[in-house]
Amino acid sequence: MTVYCPAVPLTLREMRTSTLLLVALVIPLAASSPRPDPPEIQEWPIPGAQFPLLPAVGPDGNVYVTIRFSDRIARFDPNTREFTQWDVGRGTQPHGLLLDANGLVWFTGSGNGTVGRLDPRTGKITTYRVAATAYPHTPVMDARGDLWFTQFQGNNIGRLDTATGKIREYPTKGQPYGIALDRSGGVWFTQFIGGKVARLDPETGAISELSVGDNARPRRMALAPDGSLYAALYAAGKLVRIDPASRKIVRSYELPGGRDSNPYAVAADSAGRVYASATGTNRILRLDPKSDEFEAIPLPGKHAMVRGLTVDRKGRLWYAASATSRIGVMERR
Repeated sequence: MTVYCPAVPLTLREMRTSTLLLVALVIPLAASSPRPDPPEIQEWPIPGAQFPLLPAVGPDGNVYVTIRFSDRIARFDPNTREFTQWDVGRGTQPHGLLLDANGLVWFTGSGNGTVGRLDPRTGKITTYRVAATAYPHTPVMDARGDLWFTQFQGNNIGRLDTATGKIREYPTKGQPYGIALDRSGGVWFTQFIGGKVARLDPETGAISELSVGDNARPRRMALAPDGSLYAALYAAGKLVRIDPASRKIVRSYELPGGRDSNPYAVAADSAGRVYASATGTNRILRLDPKSDEFEAIPLPGKHAMVRGLTVDRKGRLWYAASATSRIGVMERR
């Protein structure tokens, strides 16, 4: 059933802390450059939300987000600043999501071992069963329209044929977490407790692994416009750049804040800049690979716990703050 919720207006105090021109801390790794104007950040509380996780932008520019402990999918309209929410079934605990070219919302049900499809026009939800203990985690869609997803507890990579509804599983290990596709269609994923990044060949099912450190705790991944892959090493406080063709790490970046930065989510914009959420220091880190400079941008409040990032067509960075139950945007500049 579709639940409509208007945006909750912020108090004056909230507006002072949520809509700011934040002072950016530029930390050079190479030669320093002039500091540009700081970006603007805005946030909106999601009505009744408990633990929002991952955001995704639809073809129409609306932003969707999974609300894990509310068992909902929420949609935010950036123009009207209103929310619409859909219940996805008690115990589903939706985790990751994406939108296809038709505007359908695909999401993983971490609580009940499912993959779901929501049609926002009708509110209809279609469910595909995996296993109750699989903990479907993060999804990505390939050029054919098939959905690949990590199974954090099931230690599998799942592949849903969206035309037939059939699911195929590829056994792996190390609690697969983040996932991304390279330009050739190779399926890359992180092994959270295995300290590795792995590649699955979709044609043969063969899996090859690349070590990033036994205790690195790699989380999410993202593909940059130049074809590079970036992975956040949560416990190591690093960001690694991977060349999919050679299957090697070509650069390891020490992050501002070091190990205390606890990088979690990763995203890249059309200009090739790479974003990481530093959950330990409550910042968004932006890397310019051309200059090897990081810009550390503080988030409103003390502890947002940003676990998901995405960039829209206008180059704006959207995030979900799990600890404060808000959705936020950082304007492009």
